[in-house]
Amino acid sequence: MTTSMPTEPAATGFDSLIDEARTAALSGWDFSFLAGRTTSEILPWSYLDLAVTASRTATRVLDIDTGGGEVLALIKPPPGSVAVEPHPPNVAVATAALAPLGVQVRARMTSELPVSDAAFDLVLNRHGLLDAAEISRVLQPGGGFLTQQVGSRNDLELNEAFGLEPVKFDSALDNLEQARELLEAADLTIRRAEEAFPRTRYLDVTFPWERRLRFAG
Repeated sequence: MTTSMPTEPAATGFDSLIDEARTAALSGWDFSFLAGRTTSEILPWSYLDLAVTASRTATRVLDIDTGGGEVLALIKPPPGSVAVEPHPPNVAVATAALAPLGVQVRARMTSELPVSDAAFDLVLNRHGLLDAAEISRVLQPGGGFLTQQVGSRNDLELNEAFGLEPVKFDSALDNLEQARELLEAADLTIRRAEEAFPRTRYLDVTFPWERRLRFAG
């Protein structure tokens, strides 16, 4: 019996995926060009649900590194809230999304937040810079802080598969304990802390050795 082996893709197949990623038009946190091309395990918590619940009783919210304002717009913070964003092209995108909700968008040029002391009773931070001292400065006494961070060990297996060194951003935290230490050092009380390592699959990238195993027999 003869087993038919698949034809190896041309070398340009992989190169074309890289070129497509490099030239993809990104706006804010909109990664819709990846729709149907990746799957990821669900986190054991919902940042959006937690943020919506916290915002219901808040009078003024600060969103750190809002991207294009997509997530904050879903949360619907109270009018008078503020969003900050360090990437200049995103400031206009976020303003268009958030101005109708009464949210002002400000550019963040350094790690210092461009807002006054004790100006907010809720600070949100989804994948943004975590400066615990600044968060403590801008929070009102008794205020709340909610964050979801991407750790430095994110997608390590992907880099290893391509023979690359891990990519670590200076602001990325190594683990949950490091985040806990930073926040407690800024006199913030931690009420809930969780860590998860969800698997992500990239559906349009297949390694030749995987195909050989799949069709062997």
